[in-house]
Amino acid sequence: MAKHEIIPCERCGSSIECKANSYTKCQCSVVQLSLNEMQYISEQHDGCLCSVCLFSLQQEYREIFASSSDFHNNIGE
Repeated sequence: MAKHEIIPCERCGSSIECKANSYTKCQCSVVQLSLNEMQYISEQHDGCLCSVCLFSLQQEYREIFASSSDFHNNIGE
């Protein structure tokens, strides 16, 4: 992959400028992901994603696992 290549987001298809060699300057760096969130996303996608999709998947992860956490917390009550 070239240093700064225009590619489609793997999830939504929008054009993004991938700056894999300059991560701190890449549009995806605006979404701060935990290790668990990164693993969740990487299990579904191999390629680059736009920041909108990354944020959406982060929210999806948090909703799924917040619900799971609430369920497990309520069992002990």
